[in-house]
Amino acid sequence: MKIAIVEDDINMRKSLEISMGDYKEFEVVTFKNAIDALKKLDDSFNLIITDINMPKMDGIEFVKELNGKYEVIIMTGNATLQKAIESIHLGVKDFLLKPFDIDTLVNAIKREDKIQKVQKTAIKSAKTKKSTTGFLGRSKALQSALNIADKASKTDASILLLGQSGVGKEVFASYIHKNSPRAKKPFIAINMAAIPDQLIESELFGFEKGAFTDASEAKTGQFELANGGTLFLDEIGEMPVSVQAKLLRALQEKEVRRLGSSKTIKIDIRVVSATNANLSEKIKDGLFREDLYYRLNTIPLNIPPLKERKDEILQIAEISLENNCKKYSFESKKFSDDAKKQLLEYSWPGNIRELISVVERATILSDGNTIDVNSLHLENRGL
Repeated sequence: MKIAIVEDDINMRKSLEISMGDYKEFEVVTFKNAIDALKKLDDSFNLIITDINMPKMDGIEFVKELNGKYEVIIMTGNATLQKAIESIHLGVKDFLLKPFDIDTLVNAIKREDKIQKVQKTAIKSAKTKKSTTGFLGRSKALQSALNIADKASKTDASILLLGQSGVGKEVFASYIHKNSPRAKKPFIAINMAAIPDQLIESELFGFEKGAFTDASEAKTGQFELANGGTLFLDEIGEMPVSVQAKLLRALQEKEVRRLGSSKTIKIDIRVVSATNANLSEKIKDGLFREDLYYRLNTIPLNIPPLKERKDEILQIAEISLENNCKKYSFESKKFSDDAKKQLLEYSWPGNIRELISVVERATILSDGNTIDVNSLHLENRGL
């Protein structure tokens, strides 16, 4: 692993260079300032470790200049919350406060090395066409969201996923679960908009036999089924106000009560919720409880739309195309160059969900083995 260390303090720089020399798996190159580093960095480097307070160009400006090309760990002797937040949104992977011992730095490097290996495996898997909605891109917007997801997943803090319909909120929720200490426990996803209002309470909390007219037998609620794991509440803004109070109580007390029962059941779950609605407006209109909003919104995570993740478009399209050909027993097909150009230029208001639908339609309706512009039917759909 080739690492660049950018540090203006000569004693600190030499100390790190010597200490890192004991680890044969690392090749370390040091720079005394960001300007020198920018002149000599190339594709052979895997990781950048930089100070924040430096002459000529500080660490934050340096990271901006890197423009997401390298993974970065920041170290500083006078960290501020504002700087930490700014660095996270720029995609910085870790934030080390000086003084730190060499083991702390090495552990941070090894964590990043592990993440890079996982990402390479995911990209390799994507190239074998095994997934249509995985995180295939390296855009700054996506990496920033994934960085927040990685940090949040290690905790039990409630996460509110925000973003347009079809951006992959459930994929993010699943990603958070799989990278959490609860990964071996259940992941239960519920779409509030898909359940009739009168059934949401019984779906979430369950019911006992005889609780209402059609309750011929007891049913376990989704909270109980998710016990020990993660409960994903999609389209949370569509939850009826009458149920919101019971949800808030369940989250506060960590217990639920089935309909028709006087017995409470202890639960241990992590809640991830999602919405494409403006909850602030719903709160003003009396359609969403403010106290529940703050309970769910410990960590807000904005998922970027597909138009800001253009490096994923063709990968998802080609994976989807191959899967569709197998699904319908067609001969292999490919996109023409003009079709690829149009896929990249289109605004994708429906995001990943729309892209997959467009490709499936084109797979079925196209003549021959090449999908051209006419087969996409995007001419009048908001290029």
